[in-house]
Amino acid sequence: MIEAFQNGILIYFIGVNLIYLALFCVSCAVIIHYRWVWRFRGPDEILKARVTPPISVIVPAYNEEANIVTSVRALLKLNYPQYEILVVNDGSTDGTLKALEGAFSLRKTAHVYHRLLPTASVKSIYRSREHPHLWVLDKENGGKADALNTGINFSQYPLFCSLDADSLLDKDSLIRVVRPYMDRFQEVVAVGGIVRVANGCRIRDGLIEEVDLPKAWLPSFQVVEYLRAFLSGRLAWSHWNSLLIISGAFGVFKKQPVIEIGGYATDTVGEDMEMVVRLHRYLRDRGRKYHIHFIPDPVCWTEVPQDWTILGRQRNRWQRGLAQSLTRHRGMFSNPRYGALGLLAMPFFVGVELLSPVVELFGYAFFFAALLADRVSWESMAAFFLLSVCMGMLLSVLAVLLEEFTLSRYPRVTSLLKLFLVAALENFGYRQMTGFYRLQGLWDFLRNRNAWGAMTRKGLEAKT
Repeated sequence: MIEAFQNGILIYFIGVNLIYLALFCVSCAVIIHYRWVWRFRGPDEILKARVTPPISVIVPAYNEEANIVTSVRALLKLNYPQYEILVVNDGSTDGTLKALEGAFSLRKTAHVYHRLLPTASVKSIYRSREHPHLWVLDKENGGKADALNTGINFSQYPLFCSLDADSLLDKDSLIRVVRPYMDRFQEVVAVGGIVRVANGCRIRDGLIEEVDLPKAWLPSFQVVEYLRAFLSGRLAWSHWNSLLIISGAFGVFKKQPVIEIGGYATDTVGEDMEMVVRLHRYLRDRGRKYHIHFIPDPVCWTEVPQDWTILGRQRNRWQRGLAQSLTRHRGMFSNPRYGALGLLAMPFFVGVELLSPVVELFGYAFFFAALLADRVSWESMAAFFLLSVCMGMLLSVLAVLLEEFTLSRYPRVTSLLKLFLVAALENFGYRQMTGFYRLQGLWDFLRNRNAWGAMTRKGLEAKT
């Protein structure tokens, strides 16, 4: 019995690591092809084309007093011909609205719009005197999804960009992310891009002046984690039109199909993933040709948790959102009707993303207990360590190398050396703790706990 458990755990990790290596290889090919195709078509050439579709940038904000002014200032400097900014104040209890009023000369205005999606009531609408394309919607609290739906109702353009209030965009972000729409506007329904960690970067007036690593270890671990997640996985799934997640921090969507499916779901803590999966299901069920795209460009910078408590709440919520989305759309699991999405992506997200913390933490406990009872060999223990820890280190180092050879956003040699060190050390403690938080999230999902969890911000202007 013990030998069967031991072999089962080892086989699981062998399979998982082979899948991750395969995804990494596909991602490498995709990013090389992307760089080759777009090498002569930069932001200036795209602007000259004069066919860029207008975009509504929707920023849901709840108690974001620390970051909201910095974020909006960055949005006002975007290099894009036609866009509007819609900040949706979702019943904040802090000084979010007052900070916006003071910084951007807001005035109340009467404005008629179509309420296509049901939302909590909007109390007041403000427009900036200095920046006429900046609007602030002050509404009753209804949650992030409800705030996004309010922004969709109010928006006047065919594309909308969802952006977290604690995130910053590069000046050319919209130009880069809109390129798939310009090539295949009828087919592309959503585009995501690489989200990077803003902690440690030098920020002035809402723009990243200098990219650097955080001084603290906890946000540094998340830098490598973000690199691995975005560069190694999402590119491959996008290549097969099976991308299940576009980060809630930043994504650009075609408004009409989102309205057709009823907007963001307000009864889940993972509204970003759930809507992407629902888009897939809706469009495939109707036989419509479409693509959900991911570009390997670092277009968004976000503040990550700087203490274990906040990190734990975040990972708990992410895991609950993942479980909610997968169970809600379980009919797609291993269903050939959905192609690679049903036969590859859904099984991967269930077997690896959802259940890996259960298997990994159980594996640690099992091998430790079996070793104390002298029921497992040192060879088996070494194999488990190699598969669970050393392969994790390899994947992280490969992600750092891919970043350096393709994006080079960390030009300092000292930063690269620290990235390699962090890539090794994250597997000793950090990985196990995040696995524990994810396991807690899975347990809370089974107990039907749906709380969001407070996320305290220190502010994007701070260098940490």
